[in-house]
Amino acid sequence: MSEQKQEMRDYVLPFQVGEHAIRGQVVCLDRVAETILSRHQFPDPLSMLVGEAAALVSMLGAALKFDGRFILQAQGDGPVSMIVADYATTNRAVRATAKISNGKEDKIAKAKGPEFLHLLGKGHLCMSIDRGPDFDLYQGITDLRGATLSEAAIRYFTQSEQIPTMIKLAVGKLSLPGQEAMRWRAGGILVQFIPAEGGARDRGEAELQREEDKEAWARAEAFVATVAADELLDPSLSSEDLLYRLFHEDGVRVFDKTPIGFECTCSREKIAGVLDRYSDHDLKDMVEDGHIAVTCDFCREEYKFPVKS
Repeated sequence: MSEQKQEMRDYVLPFQVGEHAIRGQVVCLDRVAETILSRHQFPDPLSMLVGEAAALVSMLGAALKFDGRFILQAQGDGPVSMIVADYATTNRAVRATAKISNGKEDKIAKAKGPEFLHLLGKGHLCMSIDRGPDFDLYQGITDLRGATLSEAAIRYFTQSEQIPTMIKLAVGKLSLPGQEAMRWRAGGILVQFIPAEGGARDRGEAELQREEDKEAWARAEAFVATVAADELLDPSLSSEDLLYRLFHEDGVRVFDKTPIGFECTCSREKIAGVLDRYSDHDLKDMVEDGHIAVTCDFCREEYKFPVKS
């Protein structure tokens, strides 16, 4: 496989359906999904849910036209207490993790799949855009609803942002041609009706005013609903071919792909700064075998800090 193809195994492909205000993204995460999920070693149902979160934030984050970070966070009272995924536009990198409630690993492992509401229970879904200290943090919050992460995100955009949205996500293990080992892979497709890209919208007002728009959106929504998981995960099916299958009647225009990578923001210096906030008494309780060990929740990198006796 050529170096160029290797580099584009992880990407987001933006597209527009015909001349309508229907825009979307397709995401493929190959090495990135394997890196994130193999490091955590979660039970498979939770790995699938974390992979879906990584795919979703990659699509949403790659659409941002400014430097910043798009963050998805879901918290609940179920076996999984939290899922967090974020995408940084500066380096086009995604990361994701989750926290398991004490003693709930077996219950998660017995789940039938990435059952969003079953694993998280009652709680809330938050989507944030962080543009740095010079800008206000934007946050949208809604209660957890929907059997899948896709359904919860659709509800969020429809109710909180008044943006008609359709999403399909898929995560699974498969072996690539010429490889025997099974690897994680994630994929997704998102379409939204956005009349004015980057422009202001009147919240709470119906966006689909014209019959032509309503018909075009209904077709797009129905077509995306037909997408199967294997179509999103199959490395032999290109994103362009998938989009042509879905939208060739209306016409579809694709734009440049955004390569996606994995990178964590943790560092020895940052963690040392956090430890400096603790009292000597608290730090003493963290010492084991003459050092304090801290493991990053996102990348699982372990940092050891020697303690003088």
